[in-house]
Amino acid sequence: MRYPEGHKEKVRASIVASAARALRRDGLDGVSIPELMKEAGLTHGGFYGHFKNRDQLVAEAVMAAAEATGAAVLSEEAGDLDATLGRYLSSRHVQHPESGCVLAALGGEGRRQPAPVRRAFGRAARGFVRLLEEKLHPKSPAGRVSDDALRLSAQMVGAIVLARVLDDETLSERMLEAAKHAPRTSGPRRR
Repeated sequence: MRYPEGHKEKVRASIVASAARALRRDGLDGVSIPELMKEAGLTHGGFYGHFKNRDQLVAEAVMAAAEATGAAVLSEEAGDLDATLGRYLSSRHVQHPESGCVLAALGGEGRRQPAPVRRAFGRAARGFVRLLEEKLHPKSPAGRVSDDALRLSAQMVGAIVLARVLDDETLSERMLEAAKHAPRTSGPRRR
């Protein structure tokens, strides 16, 4: 049977999207290839027709999740900085890691992964910081990253991580609110 043009690319994209959700939900080591393929509605046997190994799929899933966060929360279309902080630093984000920021969901696991996956996490983190730089300083020269963007990215990701591990819902909400209202800039010092 001959598939229509673009079928293989659509299937691959579906596998990556399913893997991005499952990995953020269950952790990098919490899901096997057969489980990832089942979640995508496919059989384990079809995996190697799309990916050379698990690391390739995980790296692509990390980047797909990072791009989704960038588009939904950090892009120009997502609104101003207050809108970005409101969407990112939300109870919904805390309660649904499967559809949230890959850095907050899996960043701590990234450094212990094989090189292709570590590189994907590095690209995702750099992209996150650059998008925040654009929000904070729209006229900043390309490639420049301010201390403000570094501080705010750490504040945002850290607040989600801590809000998820706190076993007190009130304290978790306070963590998010404190992060939303913390000072965003420290002055003109930039690198």
